[in-house]
Amino acid sequence: MKEKIRALCKEKNAVIFAHYYTRPEIQEIADFIGDSLALAQQATRVHADILVMCGVHFMGETMKILCPDKKVLIPDMNAGCSLADSCKAEDLKQFIEQHKINSLSCGEGRGEVLVVSYVNTSADVKALTDVVVTSSNAKKIVDQLPKDAKIIFGPDHNLGSYINSVTGRHMLLWNGACHVHSRFSLEALLQLKAENPGVEVLAHPECKAPILAQSDVIGSTKALLEHTIQSSAKRFIIATESGILFEMQRACPDKEFIPVPPEVTEGVGCSCNECEYMRMNTLEKVYACLKNESPEMIVPKETAEKALSSIQRMLEMS
Repeated sequence: MKEKIRALCKEKNAVIFAHYYTRPEIQEIADFIGDSLALAQQATRVHADILVMCGVHFMGETMKILCPDKKVLIPDMNAGCSLADSCKAEDLKQFIEQHKINSLSCGEGRGEVLVVSYVNTSADVKALTDVVVTSSNAKKIVDQLPKDAKIIFGPDHNLGSYINSVTGRHMLLWNGACHVHSRFSLEALLQLKAENPGVEVLAHPECKAPILAQSDVIGSTKALLEHTIQSSAKRFIIATESGILFEMQRACPDKEFIPVPPEVTEGVGCSCNECEYMRMNTLEKVYACLKNESPEMIVPKETAEKALSSIQRMLEMS
């Protein structure tokens, strides 16, 4: 199957992109591996007719927004994202309007608000956004916003809380979350720390505050990967989606990575915390989408133009 996929890529001048959280076999056949925005930016630099985004739906949208003249395929159109799905555009629009009214009634100037959205959102939400952020540049961008600005941050409440804590801001947070990063077990983490004294804990800022409070390094998926490569330490406890462990182990074969398990549900525990949406990407689906050149990601022009503006503003500020 891998040989057939590579043959189709050559035949159709196609390039495969895979997120860190996809299955190991998907990462093995990818031309580029990374987080969502980095992959979309990389897509703008390749000379290819077809781009295959192995990730989730909003990642395909972002790639299409940045590469409107290229055919963007995703292996499974049903691969969604709990975080992106927690913030519908129509609900966010109503939320924004409500807080504009509140600002006016409280005598806070013209009642305008700035909307800062995490990149893990739909194109429709990005179109309502003033500036997009990633987990790695959110602090830098929020620090540049006017000190007296009223800011709505969404959709990740955990990330927003973390950025508030490190910037001293009081952003109004949308109550959304990544179902994977929200279910790490604090009890299991504390036990792992007790069993492995002195071992660093690395966590993604989408995790809940109690997990972050027990962590030594907090950063984006890429930042955590780079830390493990650069560190002289040989063992790490990892609190992020377990797909990254494949790339960490491949980059550092002489090091050990201990995943923090999720909370026990329905009497069944698991040593790894996986995103079932990312696991919807399979070799068979990658082959099929290349062969049939479907499903193709389409973003309405007006939505894409508005969303692109918020992404470009982020790139300028970071």
